[in-house]
Amino acid sequence: MRVVVTGAAGFIGSHLCELLLSEGDQVLGIDAFTEYYDPLCKEANVARLLNWPDFTLIRADLREAPLETFLENVDVVYHLAGQPGVRPSWGHEFAVYMDRNILATQWLLEALLDCPVGKVIYASSSSVYGDAVAYPMAETLRPQPISPYGVTKLAAEHLCELYRKTSGVPTASLRLFTVYGPGQRPDMAFRKLVAAAVNGERFFLYGDGEQTRDFTYVGDVVQAMRAAALSSWTGVANIGGGSRISMNEVVRTLETLGQRVQVVNVPAQRGDVQHTGADIRVAHQGFGYSPTVPLADGLAAMVEAERLLRVAELP
Repeated sequence: MRVVVTGAAGFIGSHLCELLLSEGDQVLGIDAFTEYYDPLCKEANVARLLNWPDFTLIRADLREAPLETFLENVDVVYHLAGQPGVRPSWGHEFAVYMDRNILATQWLLEALLDCPVGKVIYASSSSVYGDAVAYPMAETLRPQPISPYGVTKLAAEHLCELYRKTSGVPTASLRLFTVYGPGQRPDMAFRKLVAAAVNGERFFLYGDGEQTRDFTYVGDVVQAMRAAALSSWTGVANIGGGSRISMNEVVRTLETLGQRVQVVNVPAQRGDVQHTGADIRVAHQGFGYSPTVPLADGLAAMVEAERLLRVAELP
């Protein structure tokens, strides 16, 4: 198939591109290489993709790019581009989140009216739920985001549903629950935790560590995206890792892998939810999704990647 991946140079986007290429797809990756974190991390992600003859990279902002040209004769669009991060989304930065999460999505959906495709996969977020009133979180729960980031992800999701129901754009919005794995963004908790363990540094843990998350391995996430794209299913579905685990339990799991870390507790941050947990029955019934990678295996893969990175950086 011919596919477009927006946000192709990011953490999840680059893993997705590798999977699609390995399955024989022709991939056009679009990425703006924004400044949210060091663009050199994205350059490293792209470097391994450029070895594939069926991969093409376009450096462009979705709000300015000639999307109709890029979308011509495309089978699937995977829309992962956007501004990540809960904590920086407050104050004046909210305008950036509106531009990159809402306006860019609306611009892409408008372009798809003139360039029909078989499926549009949108990477939504569990942040749309906020502090839910029941667990596991089902798609029928009323979304109540408690961060500006969550508000913009929900707005973009609503746009996907709007264009699906009124214009027939075949969208599938996947609410991703705390994705982790090798190559994770440097601002995310697991990346900081594993780096602290491998490098013998302190790890600053927000809150008391009893907050729980449904941690989902990136390999499971990208498999879910491709399965949804190949199916006839449309709508909104959760993509979770299969169980809720506290951050304190994560630290203990890391220690069983021989990686001890000095944890320093600091106050919880505004916009951080206390618990998440995904009900994944819709995804399982709609396109056969079932997570396969347990937390210990995923953490082990991250530890190995961090060790290799440390060796590469040695003089």
